[in-house]
Amino acid sequence: MSWGNKLVVVFLLFAGLIFTLVYKAVNTKFELVSKDYYQDELRYQDKIDGANNARKIGSVTVSQDSGLLIIELPGEMKGTASEGDIWLYCGSDATKDRKLALRVDGSGRQMIPKNTIAKGSYLLKLTWKSGGNTYYNEQNLTVK
Repeated sequence: MSWGNKLVVVFLLFAGLIFTLVYKAVNTKFELVSKDYYQDELRYQDKIDGANNARKIGSVTVSQDSGLLIIELPGEMKGTASEGDIWLYCGSDATKDRKLALRVDGSGRQMIPKNTIAKGSYLLKLTWKSGGNTYYNEQNLTVK
């Protein structure tokens, strides 16, 4: 094989490698943190204030049993009417994200059936209002 043929083979291999890299780059899925990223960034001070309010009253407890995910608000919230949102954010796959309404019972608990949530790692984001104050809590969660 002459040097000209070798040069053509090397060029074709290089072109094939570049084509493969371009193909993979175009077909890679990029998950954004939020579709409304800029709107959420403008409201970030609300999260900071809510987190400070939540720290003052205690911590949110999250536990699991074989079929339920149990979210329990701090003791100061028991018996008070709380309304808010639960966001189970999966950083690796947006199709696993779940947004639910926070509807606690008289003891400050909400039970979520685990069969409605895919197994995996989540960031649990809780936002709720009670007594004119807004609260925010964030914690890592692994659904088993």
